Amino acid sequence: MTADHPSTPSPADTASAASAAPGRAPGRAPARQRTAYGKETWKEISFLLLNLPASLVGFVYSVTTVLVGIALSVTVIGLPLLAAGLAGARGIGRSERARARRLLDADVAEPSPLPRAGGTLPWLWARLKDPVAWRSQLYGLIRLPWGVFTFSVTLVSLVALWPVLPFLARGLAAADRGMVRGLLSPSDELERRIAELESDRGVVVDTAAADLRRIERDLHDGAQARLVALAMGLGLAKEKLHEDPEAAAEMVAEAHGEVKLALQELRDLARGIHPAVLTDRGLGAALSSLAGRCTVPATVAVELPQRPAEAIEGIAYFTVSELLQNVSKHARARSASVEVWRADDRLLLQVRDDGRGGARFDGGTGLAGLAERLGAVDGLLVVDSPEGGPTVITAELPWRARQG
Repeated sequence: MTADHPSTPSPADTASAASAAPGRAPGRAPARQRTAYGKETWKEISFLLLNLPASLVGFVYSVTTVLVGIALSVTVIGLPLLAAGLAGARGIGRSERARARRLLDADVAEPSPLPRAGGTLPWLWARLKDPVAWRSQLYGLIRLPWGVFTFSVTLVSLVALWPVLPFLARGLAAADRGMVRGLLSPSDELERRIAELESDRGVVVDTAAADLRRIERDLHDGAQARLVALAMGLGLAKEKLHEDPEAAAEMVAEAHGEVKLALQELRDLARGIHPAVLTDRGLGAALSSLAGRCTVPATVAVELPQRPAEAIEGIAYFTVSELLQNVSKHARARSASVEVWRADDRLLLQVRDDGRGGARFDGGTGLAGLAERLGAVDGLLVVDSPEGGPTVITAELPWRARQG
């Protein structure tokens, strides 16, 4: 593969196509032209008129819970009351985010839920140091003057300033959106990243458990059963060794054949766990071996300045393995190609075929599970497969150099 390959996506191009992968949020729709007294304007006016009662509730709740909790903190019930008040503040923040989403079309994400804490003291400490709850309390405290102002301006404009009301509503609503995003949205990208990593950790654990069950099943149904039969055959041969040496020799010969078959099954199982050629010779030789076993003629081009970390190399190998299996089973292709290269801090894999196309994440080809496994290590899978072909599947993995 050459650097000027016209159909090779750049990392930015691949990232922009991330919406094709499952679980990725779609991009925001382009802004539409709005009329002076259209639906959006009336929704903003409704939000501004509701600011006063909502801010009154929030202000009273915040002042009451904070002052009572702090005043009673010298007693045994003060801190639990403050923690309970902070837990309730999360609920008020949730309702305000929902109101902003419904009436202002504000794109405000929900903060991550607090982790479950076992015991009273961990529960108490988790809520007392919850930044989301404290920002919700601050939101309730500072909103009262703003709520009075926006309610008054909007009400007066409805009566006396009708021509300029849409412009006033738009400006005030923009300030409200900024306030909601600043105080009620997740604190930063780190919090959302933590939630993603928690979900990815679950995918990794489930995948590892499934692999262990597969290995256990293969050992039990294959090599283990064959070795048990081998032990029984050798036991019978031992008994016949003096009585019927010829029959014993035949049984030993059969056992020798069983040993060869058991060794072959164990080699196949070990190759499925981590192939020796990948460890000894690297990704290029291992992928060439995969391509040689593919039922469709496949070429391999690997251009890497050095070998990646063992974990990344293994994930890349099994990703290409599964994609080539899909080509063999579903594509009805005449040829295929595999290209691997590094772009900045990403390792990119691309598998092409000239088959019938139509590959989808829900098409029974295992692409959804593969995308989840790649996502668990901060990877990405992008599928370009129009009906009639060709199919181009690009996978991204984080690049980590091999140590030592």
